[in-house]
Amino acid sequence: MAMMDELARLAAHIGDTVVEEDIATAAPIRLLGAAFGRDGTAAEAGAAIPTGWHGVYFPPATPPSELGVDGLPLRSDVIPAMPLPRRMYAGARMRFHQPIHIGEALTRETELIGLTPKQGKAGQMAIVTVVSRIIGPQGLAVEEERVSVFLEDAKADAKNAASAPLAEPPADIAWRDTVTPDEVMLFRYSALTFNPHRIHYDAPYATGAEGYPGLVVHGPLSQTYLVNFVKDRNPDRRLVRFDMRARAPLFVNQPIDLVGRPGREDDCREVWALTPQGGIAMSATAWFA
Repeated sequence: MAMMDELARLAAHIGDTVVEEDIATAAPIRLLGAAFGRDGTAAEAGAAIPTGWHGVYFPPATPPSELGVDGLPLRSDVIPAMPLPRRMYAGARMRFHQPIHIGEALTRETELIGLTPKQGKAGQMAIVTVVSRIIGPQGLAVEEERVSVFLEDAKADAKNAASAPLAEPPADIAWRDTVTPDEVMLFRYSALTFNPHRIHYDAPYATGAEGYPGLVVHGPLSQTYLVNFVKDRNPDRRLVRFDMRARAPLFVNQPIDLVGRPGREDDCREVWALTPQGGIAMSATAWFA
């Protein structure tokens, strides 16, 4: 009960807001394009960055003294120091109002909009929701609402992979591709987003301290695979909205099937990232203009 009371008190931080400045530089876009093997990525001054790749900007500049055992900041942006030590990416809702162009000065406003204690099968947890608004010279460019789950320490014998059977995608899949992120891809993505979470690059920590069967593929990396996948199948349309929910972790050197189909409406598409067993690890809906 003490833990739940402490989490409830932290809800007083809802509404906290920080404002940051950055420049939409070319280098991280060019390097992310190289990491994805997308040699045609435009990264010259004035070019629009690929939709959904804005995560390379506003990296968390946390000094070593303020990092936890897992490598993550003890507190970050508007999220207060949490009494629960483990953190996982659970989903995002993104709205793309206008492109970000190389060379533009950007402002990001980040606000804590939700902090909800819960009791789950794995013990006590907290669902934390943060919304960010990236503003460029022409006004609001991107709105992104991210959901993270904070969890108790893993038990010594924990096996943190999906234990229950996962749902499978519909039978009428129209598109399919497969990616297999290796250690180099995970390292490059961690470096480009300045993500210090050890589950993505420190195998002894990921398997020993947190009970995973291997290095964990970043949730935002899997999300970007899906964004690229759905955009490639709709090259003449402009992505304006992308909603994603993470259901299970994905792991290094294991194939991830990306599958999708047109939605019921002309502007809607449905996509999924699947485990090697064919279960849904990530589901998303994309809307195009």
